[in-house]
Amino acid sequence: MIRINKLTDYAVVVLAQMAGEPDKVITGPRLAGDTNLPAPTVAKLLKSLARGGILASHRGAGGGYVLGREASEITVAEIISALEGPISLTDCVDGTEGDCEVERLCPMRGNWDKVNAAIRKALSEVTLAEMVAPPLTFGPPPGEASFGAPQGNRA
Repeated sequence: MIRINKLTDYAVVVLAQMAGEPDKVITGPRLAGDTNLPAPTVAKLLKSLARGGILASHRGAGGGYVLGREASEITVAEIISALEGPISLTDCVDGTEGDCEVERLCPMRGNWDKVNAAIRKALSEVTLAEMVAPPLTFGPPPGEASFGAPQGNRA
């Protein structure tokens, strides 16, 4: 199973909270309280996200963090990369060398690049704004009967 780590998941929660007040400088302790995440975890996330260019930090009495760009301009790929490094499924991707003992003999060498590129592309097409949006609901529009439900008296 391919999974993002827990810190990356928490980062999306923190960023979603910040996206609700996009122009407001927010402190780490406040974000910790608003998201019910431990303050040390939030502090670590904020520093990593600022280093990754996703957040801007402000020092001083009114200091804290603010989104570095509009939520619609921050991609899930950027968030993952800021916290976990380059997005890849295997060590032998994107021309890296020396991480695998059998790389010279491997028939898959270079073929994983296509899969990794597709995953990066998909994650780059989803923005923080889309992650914050309410989930889609499926079913009939309000006021319409659902499929298979009785439609009343048909005589």
